[in-house]
Amino acid sequence: MMQGSLVAIVTPMFEDGCLDIPSLNALIDFHIDQGTDGIVIVGTTGESPTVDFDEHCLLIETAVSQVNRRVPVIAGTGANSTKEAINLTQKAKELGADACLLVAPYYNKPTQEGLYQHFKAVADAVNIPQILYNVPGRTGCDISNDTVLRLAAHTNIVGIKDATGGIERGTDLLLRAPQDFAVYGGDDATAMALMLLGGKGVISVTANVAPKLMHEMCVLAIAGDVIAARAINAKLFALHQKLFIEANPIPVKWVLAEMGLIKTGIRLPMMNLSAQYHATLRNACAPAEIL
Repeated sequence: MMQGSLVAIVTPMFEDGCLDIPSLNALIDFHIDQGTDGIVIVGTTGESPTVDFDEHCLLIETAVSQVNRRVPVIAGTGANSTKEAINLTQKAKELGADACLLVAPYYNKPTQEGLYQHFKAVADAVNIPQILYNVPGRTGCDISNDTVLRLAAHTNIVGIKDATGGIERGTDLLLRAPQDFAVYGGDDATAMALMLLGGKGVISVTANVAPKLMHEMCVLAIAGDVIAARAINAKLFALHQKLFIEANPIPVKWVLAEMGLIKTGIRLPMMNLSAQYHATLRNACAPAEIL
């Protein structure tokens, strides 16, 4: 079972918005050297809404090739069209991804039964491990715990990224889910607490800029070492908060550019970080000693 610090990796771009594949390859090597436990490619942080189908596939193919089985590769393949989600998931399997991450259909607001049938259709169509992704703050659609538990009975649905930030809700899911169903944090600020309660890791934005510390914190939290995990999380907490001072991935791409790991490219409608927040983010980086 995949566990630990799974980075929701950014998609490096040149200043004109074209994909920067050499920088992505270098970034993947950086993560593996720093202890990141898995690469999540073309998720929200990877600007999935603004890459086209061919680019989406190229990014998955690049990650699989560069990782070369050193860590798992999880491909973001969700869509608000069930047919499109099936096509992307099938393509990710063909390209060699280890698992897929499927966001709840966004904007069209399906019912709970619609959500169940959507995810079941993808899982029935493609034989690859699939992780549900619930982020109602972005999608306008919330997968209830009861629906998650119905889906957990499917052999291809192996876990969920819970980005609700609700500890009570996460606890309920952990208590009721099958033992082999993985609950991953999707909210960095509450991820440590979720792991201490039995979560298997975090699909993380913070890990983009502090991969070593995130890996170490996850190891300790999963092992139940509260005091040591809390000490590392304290160094990361300002990042957990301030990396969302503007919409993700605007702040995290700014920090990575300041670290010299990527160029400043980002695609509209996202824009580069507002100058008024530069000092705030520099201060947030200080406890983790990354700038």
